[in-house]
Amino acid sequence: MIGLLQRVAQASVSVDGETVGAIGPGLLVLLCAERGDTEKEADALLAKLLAYRVFNDESGRMSRSLVDEAGGLLLVPQFTLAADTRSGTRPSFTPAAPPDEGRRLFDHAVTRARATYDADKVQTGQFGAHMQVALVNDGPVTFWLQVAPAR
Repeated sequence: MIGLLQRVAQASVSVDGETVGAIGPGLLVLLCAERGDTEKEADALLAKLLAYRVFNDESGRMSRSLVDEAGGLLLVPQFTLAADTRSGTRPSFTPAAPPDEGRRLFDHAVTRARATYDADKVQTGQFGAHMQVALVNDGPVTFWLQVAPAR
């Protein structure tokens, strides 16, 4: 499971001109399920991103997590993170989970985030929709997190 984590001052996602999710300060996380991923990988990635220390403390060091900051969490499905770009000029999406499995794991991650964090602070994009994502990246601070399934 892949998460592209961005510390934001604010972020939103719209579908057909309607805002479907928006947060103030917090994390925008683009999520992608890969072939072979299960709930185990989704849970491990979620635990890591909630605890990942990307917010500054009083001395300017990144030592505070989303939980410490009580910030917003915007989860957006993005299967293109699994693209295989090693050859040619057209990406292959073979490494991505099939759409039904990707949706199931994204929904699982959202449900777990709402249950383990603060349901009111968890917002989402819309799986399978053409979305417009707007963000003010704070820093900028961006990290790639990946939890690979046991093979």
